[in-house]
Amino acid sequence: AAILFSDILTIPDAMGLGLHFVEGEGPRFERPLQTIADLDRLGRIDPEASLRYVMDAVRMIRRELNGLVPLIGFSGSPWTLACYMLGGRSDSGFLEARQWAWNEPRAMHRLLDLLADVVIDYLLAQQQAGAQALMVFDTWGGTLPYHDYREYSLRYLEKITQALRSAAPETPVILFSKGAQAHLEVMADSGCQALGLDWTASLGDARRRVGERVALQGNLDPVALKARPEVLSRLVRETLADFGQGPGHVFNLGHGITPDIDPEQVGLLVQTVHETSAQSRLLA
Repeated sequence: AAILFSDILTIPDAMGLGLHFVEGEGPRFERPLQTIADLDRLGRIDPEASLRYVMDAVRMIRRELNGLVPLIGFSGSPWTLACYMLGGRSDSGFLEARQWAWNEPRAMHRLLDLLADVVIDYLLAQQQAGAQALMVFDTWGGTLPYHDYREYSLRYLEKITQALRSAAPETPVILFSKGAQAHLEVMADSGCQALGLDWTASLGDARRRVGERVALQGNLDPVALKARPEVLSRLVRETLADFGQGPGHVFNLGHGITPDIDPEQVGLLVQTVHETSAQSRLLA
């Protein structure tokens, strides 16, 4: 499959927080959320108007693919978006978000509920523009304590998956929640069709825990792409072997690819997956 790549912070930017990038430091918001009163300046957006460039990109990519492979659209999760919106920067450790969850729970739920609605609208707009599967990236879900994860992250992932399933029942939904392996069983019951795993998880263990309820996607360590070619090929084969025989596995990295990766290494990864999978099918 192909995936539309855009920054995860398109939604907060469209909501008026003023996204910009500082060289060597990453994203910054000119107007981060600092007080409860700041929530009053937020509202739902029209994705076709405020994020038209994303929808135009979806339509263009779908046209260029011409049916070769399906196109995946994506969005950040409410909790992950809130982490950036409350901190204003990516290197803050997102302490502000956890402090809001504990000190201002009603305000935090108000923000997360609004963001869930915006994410639903955004993903459905991508689906209507041509995306054939939808993925939600909960990059910072794993920063939450066990019970807080279910309260402040999973609760809104479930809202999103259920809304997408109702509005676009033929469109698969993939959830990726980094560092949230403790919650795989309840994530599998959220209404999604697949779970993405980060590189610290075991595909085999995850498969045993969720059974055939959902497919699994992942989960090679992205840093493996910097390994020597023979090491990379071995790590790819080990990842496939961890899942084992049978359907229900979409090979992927366990997180995002970095700009410094040699495209030749990516080609080797794809080749190794194809060759190893073909051999596995012959032996089955």
